[in-house]
Amino acid sequence: MTQNLTDLDIAPTGRRRRPRVTSLAIGGTLVAILLLAALFAPLLAPFDPNAQIISARLLPPSATHWLGTDGFGRDLLSRVIYGSRPTLLLVSLILLLTIPVGMLVGICAGYLGGWTERVLMRITDIFLSLPNLVIALALVAMLGPGLMNGALALALTSWPPFARQARAETLALRRSDYLAAAKMQGINGLRLMFGHILPLCLPSAVVRAALSLGGIILSAAGLGFLGMGVQPPTAEWGSMVAEGSKVIFDQWWVAAAPGGAILFASLAFNLTGDGLRDRLDTRNAN
Repeated sequence: MTQNLTDLDIAPTGRRRRPRVTSLAIGGTLVAILLLAALFAPLLAPFDPNAQIISARLLPPSATHWLGTDGFGRDLLSRVIYGSRPTLLLVSLILLLTIPVGMLVGICAGYLGGWTERVLMRITDIFLSLPNLVIALALVAMLGPGLMNGALALALTSWPPFARQARAETLALRRSDYLAAAKMQGINGLRLMFGHILPLCLPSAVVRAALSLGGIILSAAGLGFLGMGVQPPTAEWGSMVAEGSKVIFDQWWVAAAPGGAILFASLAFNLTGDGLRDRLDTRNAN
């Protein structure tokens, strides 16, 4: 019995096809680099990120300081590496707060329907209409700057997209044969919602979370840029860009180094999100 060429992954000419490099592979590699840099920052950073050497202030990139130094003589490469820690921690806190809240609201609205759906969706629409960064700035101004307050402020306006997506998927599943069979077996209420509907909604929530990470990183950097995020002397990319903007025309590298890190992180998570969407969406399956 002959075997299909696609099963052997061999081209018609007899040559084995090269493995395709996908956005998921590229994005996953970049995310892994970012995570390793955050985990092993003390080993990778060539200098103490908070050590101030006034005689070495605003030095251009060189063999000693690969990305140059800032206005206090601190090594920018070390600060960029250490700056990945508060950024990733802030992003993790936001996801831990937004995904459960959004999924809970969306599944309850889609499954229960009626007045419950109307009330929950109107609340969701109200929060969805609020500009993320402006509301985050207002909350941080009331609560005070800091990592936790910044995470709470950004999470407050980040959960509605998850809720709307979970509601739409729950409405599609509510009349499916899968849930009808579960109900025939006596499964109802919370057990049906979180034991059967939730696992089916999780893949799309994971994709949305990965795609939204780039925007969350930019919002977190915006808080730091305006002085509402992690406070000095802790290395944080947004505050580093704010410091570099004062001398951007003469010493461009001070702002370019953390700006490049923000671009790198956003690109990594966007590519990962695109790859996860292509992998988990059955409509894209070949």
